Amino acid sequence: MKTAIHEISFNSSTITRILAAVTVILILASIGGQLLKFTFGADYLKRLVLLFNLDEEQNIPTYFSVLLMHFAALLLALIAVFNRQQMMPHVSKWAILSFGFLLMAFDESSQFHEKLIWPFRALLKELLADGAALGVFYFTWVIPGIILVATLALFFLKFLLYLPTAVRIRFLIAATLYIGGAVGFELIGGRHSELYGEENWSYIMITTIEESLELSGLIFFIWALLKYCEDHFSAMQLRFET
Repeated sequence: MKTAIHEISFNSSTITRILAAVTVILILASIGGQLLKFTFGADYLKRLVLLFNLDEEQNIPTYFSVLLMHFAALLLALIAVFNRQQMMPHVSKWAILSFGFLLMAFDESSQFHEKLIWPFRALLKELLADGAALGVFYFTWVIPGIILVATLALFFLKFLLYLPTAVRIRFLIAATLYIGGAVGFELIGGRHSELYGEENWSYIMITTIEESLELSGLIFFIWALLKYCEDHFSAMQLRFET
């Protein structure tokens, strides 16, 4: 029987700076692409513009966001494993969070939540008077989204209160950034889209802020997880037995 021990070391500051730098580059590239689009027309470098547009699907910003979610899921899984080895409480919550981020990555890559817009919009219009505006609920997926967020907040409340104060504050900041973008600015964008459409600078700036907050929330959460690892595990060790 052989036992091999592999240490995993993380430098939270270096990793966070790299991820933040990539995010800034992607945001600037998206804004630059929209400038080209509105200055020279929709067909000017169209494919390159779509490749970096923060509000488009299946492009570089989308894959980067999916990568961040997978990275967060990996860190959460490692924390669950090492907390289990140390007989710490709430191991299942770390594991559930890890699985949740994998689901988020799947949703981000497939844009499943956006497929809910049309059926929910049709249902909502049936419930409202003819011609009634949907307002902030124009992108109707936010309705089940808000319900899901509230449910998860109640489910994880005890776990959140258990965490050390510094860790809890970091997690709350990350959640505020991400949810503020994904839901808060989606509500604003929905209202603007219904009134003025999406082919204008105001809508582009709304979606740019929305996606920037989501990416910032993910990176801040990753930094918080890395700091948690630094503070609670002097050296992460994985043990493989043969």
